Amino acid sequence: MDKFSPTDADVTDQLARLASGSGLHPWKLAGKALVPVVQGGMGVGVSAGGLAGSVARLGGVGTISSVDLRRLHPDLMARTQHLNKEPDARARIDAANLEALDREIQRARGIAQGHGLIAVNMMKALNAYEASVRQALASGADALVVGAGLPLDLPDLAREYPKAALIPILSDARGVQLLVRKWEKKGRLPDAIVIEHPRLAGGHLGAAKVADLNDPRFDFDVVIPQVQAFFKSAGIERDIPLIVAGGIRCREDILRLQALGAAAVQLGTAFAVTKECDADPAFKRVLAEARPEDVVEFVSVAGLPARAVRTPWLAKYLRVEPKLKAVAHVKAKCNMSFDCLAHCGLRDGEAAMGQFCIDQQLGHALEGHADKGLFFRGAGRLPFGDQIRSVQELMQWLLGGVRPAALI
Repeated sequence: MDKFSPTDADVTDQLARLASGSGLHPWKLAGKALVPVVQGGMGVGVSAGGLAGSVARLGGVGTISSVDLRRLHPDLMARTQHLNKEPDARARIDAANLEALDREIQRARGIAQGHGLIAVNMMKALNAYEASVRQALASGADALVVGAGLPLDLPDLAREYPKAALIPILSDARGVQLLVRKWEKKGRLPDAIVIEHPRLAGGHLGAAKVADLNDPRFDFDVVIPQVQAFFKSAGIERDIPLIVAGGIRCREDILRLQALGAAAVQLGTAFAVTKECDADPAFKRVLAEARPEDVVEFVSVAGLPARAVRTPWLAKYLRVEPKLKAVAHVKAKCNMSFDCLAHCGLRDGEAAMGQFCIDQQLGHALEGHADKGLFFRGAGRLPFGDQIRSVQELMQWLLGGVRPAALI
């Protein structure tokens, strides 16, 4: 195996050889050979152009989260943060976010220098979903990754961009079958599928309720064979790569999952605590210092199970949640003036759903405020404990088992 040298001119090639020497298999997406690591999308503003570009530069897939990216641009915030009761507030905020998305895609492409791929993650549950899809495609994103709902309309929205890879996020074989059959009728198959384990991943989770998170139907050694059997029975000749997400910490995990039939793995929290992550350093410290027992599940304002760090804000919210749900009622307008979610428990007065403003709380987290922020996080331990390391060091570890000098 080649010894990885951080001073080599072509770091991308070095990492690819490191992965091959470790027994890992490269995979292809959108016509490019890639190392088998995908950085997951994390909003609000956590994974933007800086992080996504850095991952792609090393031969992986870097992912920008499309949600409320204006927060990373002082000029766009100055233009919109004062908006409240203006009749065009939502339109102006949405326009600022689309402009920010374009800026972040161009920023990522500049950092990547033609290496890897730049993906954009968007939630089907967002009001601006369709507009975000169109902007990402027009801005030159290599791939679209869509979760928080079945993106049955994605082939139609992307019809004029046949070279863009379309990647749904699902959690079980039943969801895969439903989506693939619907897409086949539209003349398109997914270019890859993310299989996300609800018991292990962070953020919004692909289960109907919290009690379902431990259902064995989500286990990778169950889902992957079932999906592959479906592909075979359905006569799908083209290989659809499976990207597994949740609980991956090291090269051995990737080797095991590739042996099961996965093409690549996706990690979120491990990349959120890198130096290149676009969030405030205080945000990274909260995630890095959280122990597994500090991570809790709850129902989000989108009505989905979610997993996050029990910060002072979240602990207080969970204490008062029953009272908030008891007085849930329809609000005249969105707290943030742009109705980020198509269906929101707080705005729509749905007592079975969360009763907080998710955009506001994620915005506070982006700035590192544990006293009022919501910090999504995966369930497991991080590769480097509580240390904040670089993307390059993380990729080095995942692909070759090479630990940073300070950890040896």
